[in-house]
Amino acid sequence: MTLPTRAEATALLQTYVTDPYQRHHAEMVGCAVASYAPTYQTDGHLWWLTGYLHDIDYELYPTEHPGPSLEWFADWGYPSELIHAVAAHAFGFNGFTTKPESDLARILIACDEICGIFYAYQKLNPIPYSEIKVSSIKKRLKEAKFAPGIDRSHIYQACDDLGITIDDHIANLIAAFTTLETPPID
Repeated sequence: MTLPTRAEATALLQTYVTDPYQRHHAEMVGCAVASYAPTYQTDGHLWWLTGYLHDIDYELYPTEHPGPSLEWFADWGYPSELIHAVAAHAFGFNGFTTKPESDLARILIACDEICGIFYAYQKLNPIPYSEIKVSSIKKRLKEAKFAPGIDRSHIYQACDDLGITIDDHIANLIAAFTTLETPPID
């Protein structure tokens, strides 16, 4: 198995994803998922790649997502752990029934939707990630009218499955996002 380098993965993402928000989301989720790799003593690059490419087909195939990407990943020789995690992150959507059975899948689910909360929060409060407070993100998670398209139940369920508190999860992501070089898009 040969995984693409960061540069190759970036070129791949840019081939399939043109929307600036979706590209930024990929960066956020890749960063978020990779931040947990040391905790699980696993391959940080694989975890980053899983988060980074998890929505690679969404722009082209929104109603079939992530079906096409699962086929691409298999054709490209990507590991089953990545394929399973991407399939499981769509559990309950577009007819997908793959349940998260790995730490990587549960981390991807815990990180995917909450990145949207962070993005929306920072759009309203354009401050560096390092200045965001856990309580601020937690408050926004409780507000159903804030970023209403985000399924909070997936975030909470994944945190429960992983045995981490939402406060610890948010704090970890704040720390992880301070490494992002790309500012939020307009």
